[in-house]
Amino acid sequence: MPRATNAPQSRRRRKKTLKEAKGYRAGRSRLLKTATVAVMRSRQYAYRDRKKRKGDFRRLWIVRINAAARENGLSYSTLIRGLKKAGIALDRKILAEMAVSDPQGFSEIAKMLGD
Repeated sequence: MPRATNAPQSRRRRKKTLKEAKGYRAGRSRLLKTATVAVMRSRQYAYRDRKKRKGDFRRLWIVRINAAARENGLSYSTLIRGLKKAGIALDRKILAEMAVSDPQGFSEIAKMLGD
């Protein structure tokens, strides 16, 4: 009885790895062993950076809110504390968007808290 090697599935698996490594430089896109390592590492970076992106955006929003708050005579922390006290449920993403696209609306919110 001949030895079963599962060749079609093995070839499919290798082709999938090499397809994922397309665009990598030198042997990383052509040699199975180095391509496998490169693909695994790229997946780790992608996983890590999906988490990191959330923090990066939060930092960006805080910078934008702080800049707009200071234009209205408030600090970031005073603004956030005032929003919580007043029961205004606007998250940082919305506040940052307002600060950029609707400065007048942001100013009105700041005036409400400044009084």
